[in-house]
Amino acid sequence: MAVPDKARVSARAAAVAESATLAVDAKAKALRAAGEDVVGFGAGEPDFPTPEHIVEAAASACRDPRNHHYTPTAGLAELREAIAAKTARDSGFEVAPSQVLVTNGGKQAVEEAFAVLVDPGDEVLVPAPYWTTYPEAVRLAGGVPVEVPTTPESGYKVSVPELEAALTARTKVLLFVSPSNPTGAVYSEWEARALATWADERGLWVLTDEIYEHLVYGGAKAPSLPVLLPGLADRCVVVNGVAKTYAMTGWRVGWLIGPADVVKAATNIQSHSTSNVCNVAQRAALAALLGPLDCVEEMRAVYDRRRRAIVAALSRLPGVVCPEPEGAFYAFPSFAGVLGEALGPAGKRPRSSLELAEAVLEDVKVAFVPGEAFGAAGCGRFSYALSDDDLAEGMERLGKFFT
Repeated sequence: MAVPDKARVSARAAAVAESATLAVDAKAKALRAAGEDVVGFGAGEPDFPTPEHIVEAAASACRDPRNHHYTPTAGLAELREAIAAKTARDSGFEVAPSQVLVTNGGKQAVEEAFAVLVDPGDEVLVPAPYWTTYPEAVRLAGGVPVEVPTTPESGYKVSVPELEAALTARTKVLLFVSPSNPTGAVYSEWEARALATWADERGLWVLTDEIYEHLVYGGAKAPSLPVLLPGLADRCVVVNGVAKTYAMTGWRVGWLIGPADVVKAATNIQSHSTSNVCNVAQRAALAALLGPLDCVEEMRAVYDRRRRAIVAALSRLPGVVCPEPEGAFYAFPSFAGVLGEALGPAGKRPRSSLELAEAVLEDVKVAFVPGEAFGAAGCGRFSYALSDDDLAEGMERLGKFFT
């Protein structure tokens, strides 16, 4: 009896796309390894080393036998206490340590939040442009990501009427990210309050990602939604981590904050997937949160300088529109005005930002992430978390390509 053919990979797994940001970074690194002089604007990680006092805390933790064994899935008690204290200090959101789950980076926090909140068929409103992981995490949970487009003219910020137009009977969660990856957009207090009030009135959950909270510029502030609207706290999940603030992307420590039942459910999931986060990394994160913010301010000042430099350079390119980012470390220009034009030394006519990114990498050895990866065709993400010299060189090459 013949056995019916079965797919080797589940439909759920096959539907997940590769992280475009990591793919671009990997391609740039592979070209460099092959001897090519590539300037990469793709990676979303600080180019600074982790501050020395954090590294020393980790080194000490390695020698402590307490860290050689399993610890509670939800995280070290002292780290959860520190996260609760840090959250109150930095955003004014008062939470108990029992409302904190320490995760393997912010990505796991995002995935577990959607796994807990979303049933098959539930819709999640995802303002676009969006970080590539958000819609994939929704799909893995069985949900349906509903893209809500924004424009350069709006500063890539979504409005209440746009959300209302996307609302259906299946809508369950609003995703809110400020400062934004990939655009660097920061919602003002009144803009954020308007969205929070709308979500609260519609009975929606809100997942808010505050990973870039300390990286704001020019007087901008990034208020926390459950602080602006305390009544929303019972239907709000906050995700955060040490990666961007303390240059600790490789340490993989994030967290999820939410109502007790949500945190308990997410902890149960994690107990069957990864168990506790690496204890040495948790000790390093504890040192980061208990230590001074001087190192954070020093890095922020450098990012601010680079931010102004890259926006000025991109804005000088003929036909390119680049809103000024107020947070994170990304610029997100629109190339819609030049697509189809003859560009570069070979006079190529890219019809999409994907083709443009390929042409720029091939012709002038500059790597950026095309907007298609973020639900924003015709745009591109440029990380300015790279050295001043590399930034200047990359922008000079790009200038030659466009002129």
